[in-house]
Amino acid sequence: MLSLRRRAVIGGALSAIIAVIVGTYLLYSLMSSIAVSRFDQALVERHTQIIVALNDSNAAPEELNKQVFDPGFRTPFSGRYWQVTAPDGQTFTSNSLLSETLAVPPGVTEGPLFRDIFALADEPVRSVHQSVILSNGETWGVTVAESRERLAVEHRATRSSLLLAFALVGMLGIAGTILQTKAIMHPLDRLRRDVSGRWDSDEGLEVSEYPEEVAPLVADINELLERNREIVARARRQAADLAHALKTPTTILQNELTTLSEQGLPVDASLEALRRVDAQLGRSLARMRAANSGASARAMTRLSSSAARFTRLFQKMAERDGKRLIAECESDILVRIDAQDIEEVMGNLLDNALKYCTTTVSFSLGTTPDGVELSIEDDGPGIPEAARHEALSSGGRLDSSKPGTGLGLAIALDLVRAYGADLELQRSDKLGGLAARVTIPKKLIRSQQDALLRLPLAAE
Repeated sequence: MLSLRRRAVIGGALSAIIAVIVGTYLLYSLMSSIAVSRFDQALVERHTQIIVALNDSNAAPEELNKQVFDPGFRTPFSGRYWQVTAPDGQTFTSNSLLSETLAVPPGVTEGPLFRDIFALADEPVRSVHQSVILSNGETWGVTVAESRERLAVEHRATRSSLLLAFALVGMLGIAGTILQTKAIMHPLDRLRRDVSGRWDSDEGLEVSEYPEEVAPLVADINELLERNREIVARARRQAADLAHALKTPTTILQNELTTLSEQGLPVDASLEALRRVDAQLGRSLARMRAANSGASARAMTRLSSSAARFTRLFQKMAERDGKRLIAECESDILVRIDAQDIEEVMGNLLDNALKYCTTTVSFSLGTTPDGVELSIEDDGPGIPEAARHEALSSGGRLDSSKPGTGLGLAIALDLVRAYGADLELQRSDKLGGLAARVTIPKKLIRSQQDALLRLPLAAE
């Protein structure tokens, strides 16, 4: 469906084009009519001159060429002609007609009769004919004609001028429509920007700052924003309460099973099953938490601070296992992601890398043209390309010789996708093992100034 902006522009442009076409046609018709009237008026004046000259010559038409001084009547093919018809039907013409005659209507005409006829060599002319009674009482037919070429030239000039003028008017009309549409749509554009910003804060929209036609919509949006914040807060509280309620009994059961295992009882299968149940619950709760935060999360996380803290923690863990962690992280990277979610992603990826590496893990964080890239690589065996999808799926555990549930990567993928980010598994060009890369898009990145002005910082 077309947007309101496009509808307004297209509707305004069509209106301008129709107005230009109709206006051009009407004005051209009017100006053409005026031009014909002027042309006919000039014909009537010349027709009157011939009548006066004929009357002065006492009906001696052979003298008319001497008495009429207009050079157009004396020059052959000049486009200007006269013709008189005596009562006995004898015809006398101007020198410009040579031996040709003009077609005249039959009978007696009381008033001037205008007609479009042809003269020499089928030249189109416009003529005026009238039967007049001279002072001696005789009735003569008097015809004056002039070429329509001058009228056609005037019509063409008028048409060209009108087309140029109305084309300019049309362009101005379309430009005015675009500007008017922009002015009308400005409050809606501003409303869109304001709503986008209000998702990240507890502030409402100021109804008085919008036109009265938009004010009811702004009030409804304020109510919707408030309800959304309440729903998100309630859902996150419920997820946290559920996690706390489930964590305690599962921890107790694991401790009991571990004690029984240490006493030599065969409870390893039960302990493994409980760990998988605990991991599945953790994943489900993480997905619930992410689904109720995602793009709606109001916390701003200083990702570089979280990365520095996890680097120190996992470097100690790597040293304890005789391994090493190399970190290259940019400073002052702020993202609109809940700190608990992004840190769970980091922890799962670093834990996997440290578990499966041979000696080295590389951790890098930096900005790219597309946003922010968080990359964790190792020199372990890696994951074959055909098995990477399974590794990211629920319960896709590929190596049962290592401790764990096989849900770390799946949980990380759920969390990053809840915010519109992505996680890819590739082969590490630097270390040869697995490379897990999280790409955070630009829309989730905030400047430090923006964060200080609007949002509370997490992970300081």
